[in-house]
Amino acid sequence: MKFPQFPFSFKFQSFPHFHRQLFSSQPKWNSNNNPNLVITHPTLILIESCKSISQIKQIQANMIHSGMISHIFPISRLISFCALDVNGDINYANALFSEINEPNVYIWNTMIKGFVKNQFLEMGFCVFRRMVREKVEMDKRSYVYVLKGCGVFEGVGVHCRIWKVGFLSDLIVRNGLIHFYGENGKTVDAQKVFDESLVRDVVTWTSLIDGYVKMNMVDEALGLFDLMCLSGVEFNDVTLIMVFSACSLKGDLSLGKSVHELVKNRGVECSLNLMNAILDMYVKCGCLPVAKEIFDKMEIKDVFSWTSMIHGYARNGEVDLAKKCFSVMPERNVVSWNAMIACYSQNNRPWEALELFHEMEKRGLVPMESTLVSVLSACAQSGSLDLGQRIHDYYIKQQRVKFSMILANALIDMYGKCGSMDAAGELFHEMPERDLVSWNSVIVGCASHGLAEKALTLFEQMKCSGLKPDSITFVGVLSACAHGGLVNQGWEYFRSMELNGLIPGVEHYACMADLLGRSGHLKEAFEFIKQMPVEPDKAVWGALLNGCRMHGNVELAKVAAEKLIELDPQDSGIYVLLATLCANERKWADVRNVRSLMRAKGVKKNPGHSLIEVDGNFYEFVSADDSHPESQAIHKMLDEIILLSKLEECVSDAQPEQP
Repeated sequence: MKFPQFPFSFKFQSFPHFHRQLFSSQPKWNSNNNPNLVITHPTLILIESCKSISQIKQIQANMIHSGMISHIFPISRLISFCALDVNGDINYANALFSEINEPNVYIWNTMIKGFVKNQFLEMGFCVFRRMVREKVEMDKRSYVYVLKGCGVFEGVGVHCRIWKVGFLSDLIVRNGLIHFYGENGKTVDAQKVFDESLVRDVVTWTSLIDGYVKMNMVDEALGLFDLMCLSGVEFNDVTLIMVFSACSLKGDLSLGKSVHELVKNRGVECSLNLMNAILDMYVKCGCLPVAKEIFDKMEIKDVFSWTSMIHGYARNGEVDLAKKCFSVMPERNVVSWNAMIACYSQNNRPWEALELFHEMEKRGLVPMESTLVSVLSACAQSGSLDLGQRIHDYYIKQQRVKFSMILANALIDMYGKCGSMDAAGELFHEMPERDLVSWNSVIVGCASHGLAEKALTLFEQMKCSGLKPDSITFVGVLSACAHGGLVNQGWEYFRSMELNGLIPGVEHYACMADLLGRSGHLKEAFEFIKQMPVEPDKAVWGALLNGCRMHGNVELAKVAAEKLIELDPQDSGIYVLLATLCANERKWADVRNVRSLMRAKGVKKNPGHSLIEVDGNFYEFVSADDSHPESQAIHKMLDEIILLSKLEECVSDAQPEQP
């Protein structure tokens, strides 16, 4: 690591005392946030009010000129600014630190804290190891700061040293250990340190609650909060934020409301972060009216507050309200854009999701993993293979976003739904690890493209890998059987669901109705539907109607269509499909009856339309619509394509057959 050069050459010396005018009372020089420490020296006041590293360098030059730089307290303030302030520079702090002959423990601790704060975790641990080697007499903060930047292995070593030097009884150190183990998912060890603590303050309890929440152990977290309340320790904002987070994860609205009532009854003054946690809890627990009421009453809102409401509207299917919220946000970050893109994608409005993603890119924002997952889902819904491939090539292959299993699964799903099963299969086989979603995505992809045998082979391979199939797996397997006409195998797989601990859902009955209908077993399919333990939905009756269309069974098609019309009387596709079937069978009276029924119910046939993407812009074309400004040029080009295709046919017909 290269560090900046100083404008002057000098060496610092450590002095035990400094000018008395620097502070009104005489604290230790290595004290941290001492409330009795009052800075009065003009130069040190300048350091405390510094706004940039260039200003600190000017102050430093003045301190060198005046000789103040030779005292340990002023240099400690310089290092503190450079290492810890948002406008500082950890590299410059390290350069200053390297010039001190005998830094005190406060300066050592500042460097550890600075490196950890700036995510140079290994450097922070290296400073700690130097303290050990050079036998620096550490204080409790030395251990607390280094634990915040330790991995599990290093942290256990620090724990051993804490025990060895006798700091294990210190409350702050024990709290640091609980926080360290909780952050690293070692909740058993965190609980052990907690249980061995003779004295527990609010930080002790909150640190363990936080650890449980991070591991999604919400019942343990909430149980611990109850014990904390019974113990008489007063909770704080951070505690409540963790508790509301646990309620959100659990989706327990009544519990969340009871905690909210506790906050009101105790008269807790809510910070913005706490208000956001309460708002988020109501959103995630599905209570949007209360969330909206809280949001409207908030005097101060930040980007998190607005984004929470977008999530709430998205969950409730109120896309236009989410869009309005997004439009009036005073400030947006990548999370806000991600929330709105996900809202469109989750509510079957993929083209708007893709348009918003293009706008996000134009503004120079770098998408997160979750952004790309939502965009890939929108690509899958809209069949935008080109954009999906660009995301794969630009963001993932070029490592602009870390490639994870979640992204790999989203890509496989996108390639599968866009018809590129070769790319999906290649990506699947390249994955070093696969979860159930990976297998389901490729099985469903193969099934939907008629690759029945391949889908079933993958299913058997998945079972051999030790993964247990879920309901989605069986949707893929039964769909494969339907597309492959494998009736006997379909029945076997359907009956095996209960052996795998699964109860068939309506989607599995729809797959079986589709399998029987496609295979011409229409009466068997109808009897199967009548004996269903759950109420048949549109997918079930639609599968039967499609089977009747394939095999020309008008009478049974009327029954299926009647049921479908009861479920969705405004779906023009049902009437059109039935009328087409009747026309194919030359039952003109039935055709007239269907059309009369459409008129009586006020149902109009939706015109055919298509969407294409050109240079990131999406264009919709409706049947017989000439409103597009380039419609004449488009029709001219279509005429040329048709003419060329006819010429190609003539050339092919004119060529003699090869022997």
